[in-house]
Amino acid sequence: MPRPRRSGSGLPVGESPAAARRQEWERLHGMRAPAALSPDFLQRDIAYRLQADQHGALSADARRRLVALANGGPARAREPLISTLRIKPGSTLLREWHGRTYTVLALEEGFEMAGQRFASLSEIARHITGAHWSGPRFFGLRRGGGTTGSAPARQQIEGTRDA
Repeated sequence: MPRPRRSGSGLPVGESPAAARRQEWERLHGMRAPAALSPDFLQRDIAYRLQADQHGALSADARRRLVALANGGPARAREPLISTLRIKPGSTLLREWHGRTYTVLALEEGFEMAGQRFASLSEIARHITGAHWSGPRFFGLRRGGGTTGSAPARQQIEGTRDA
């Protein structure tokens, strides 16, 4: 079957750019494009869809954040969904791993374990296990952490008392 003749713009002869965008949008989405969608929106959505197909779409967290922003208005846009982990300097973290207990001291900048300084809890977790771990998860400060290969973890945070 012969291919349709194309103009210099790449569109079939006699087809308007708006009609071509609508046709491409319908091909990508598998449904008719609503009449209310402007040609500009169609073009932007087509570009996003092609990029997402090529490089991957938004993460589930990003999609949830966008939905929350859309439902909560601009006032909620400034609120972080995940609280930032704050450990007071002087706090002690305990973690049991393969029968050995590790004690970590929180410093003003970084952490100390067995006389050695580390920039992050993740660096300590990697030092202990030899594998990449989320440090806060490894020390039981975030949900979802496992204790694969060890007895149930014993975590404790001892904060300094304000006098």
